[in-house]
Amino acid sequence: MLNNLLYKIKKLIPQKIFTFFQPIYHYLLSLLGAIIYRFPSRKIFVIAITGTKGKTSTAELVNAILEEAGFKTAMLGTLRFKIGKQTEMNKHKMTMPGRFFVQQFLRKAVREKCDYVIVESTSQGVLQFRHKFILMNALIFTNLSPEHIESHGSYENYVEAKLKIVKQLEKNKKQRKILVVNEDDAEAPKFLKNNIKEQYKYSLRDAEPFALKTNGLTMTFDKKEINSHLSGKFNIYNILAAATFAKTQNIGTETIKKAIEKFKGIRGRVEKIEEGQKFTIVVDYAHTADSLEKLYEAFPNTKRICILGNTGGGRDVWKRPVMGSVADKYCSNIILTNEDPYDEDPKKIVEDMAEGIKNTEYEIIMDRREAINKALSIADTGDTVLITGKGTDPYIMGPNNTKLKWDDADVVRKELSKILLGKQ
Repeated sequence: MLNNLLYKIKKLIPQKIFTFFQPIYHYLLSLLGAIIYRFPSRKIFVIAITGTKGKTSTAELVNAILEEAGFKTAMLGTLRFKIGKQTEMNKHKMTMPGRFFVQQFLRKAVREKCDYVIVESTSQGVLQFRHKFILMNALIFTNLSPEHIESHGSYENYVEAKLKIVKQLEKNKKQRKILVVNEDDAEAPKFLKNNIKEQYKYSLRDAEPFALKTNGLTMTFDKKEINSHLSGKFNIYNILAAATFAKTQNIGTETIKKAIEKFKGIRGRVEKIEEGQKFTIVVDYAHTADSLEKLYEAFPNTKRICILGNTGGGRDVWKRPVMGSVADKYCSNIILTNEDPYDEDPKKIVEDMAEGIKNTEYEIIMDRREAINKALSIADTGDTVLITGKGTDPYIMGPNNTKLKWDDADVVRKELSKILLGKQ
């Protein structure tokens, strides 16, 4: 109700005036939300997770380990909102919803006597002061690569926005403050340069020896072998991040191992669709060139049929041909399709992606359902169909904020069922 009122007031203010006062507007909203819900983060252990990639996977892994250790958890992130055993899908199309929503969520977690709350923290959230008045106990940094450049103005500004989350941890009044950092990331030194006493680093070498398999991976942590259902080297990093944090909470290695080995995976994150077909189907959120490349590398020695629709309208125009060039490098077949055009011409978006494709034959099928059907139809035994860009996004966003209800995995199952029935 209050959010709607504020939105209507905002629409009445001339754009130039609003832009000038925008930082103050967002700050005051954050402060007001914290006041209304009585600064709930003071009363609960808050774990923030930030980075370009891996936030959701790391959050889910941290949650799995904490639950295995017997703790009651809450989680607010891209995929879902969870308090104890109650969970609902995040349909807001943003990782950190409005300030009132976040503070109300934290208050509910306190009221339900959760031991920990896990919050995915984004650079976009920082721009709107959504990280303010969330008193963290711990921050996990996963990695950084170029993203949201147009929103921030430059990659350097994007990095600086992420570093503000570290500063927020550094200056808050909580007694124990923990920072967990991916030491292998090029930006790690910037995140480690602070006055936080408890700093913990993790590196791929901490997982050695490790092996990537067709249906999972094997790695080492704290001298114990762990067999995970997750795929790809990037998931070794996510596991290391979660396990390294868990050790700061005096959770034993055996409990960590048990939780990770039980963990089956996450919807929309290297999600494998198994309906009896003789080829592999993967649905993944991959929305940066780096994450797309790492996904493709996780499925070597196979013909990759790639559905590419990873660049929404009105943002990050620069990365469109870059995404196309990554697909060009790894894929045998490329189908370019619609994702979230918003108010931009969807055909123009895919044509921008096509500029990066120089050597591989590609096809443009704007209807995403038809594109998925085509990819599944041409797949043969042993091939891998990789459908990227949306993951669990619940809508395809069109002009004037119109929404088409959507679920990549659900569409895959329905289209695959038609194809398999047709072959019987």
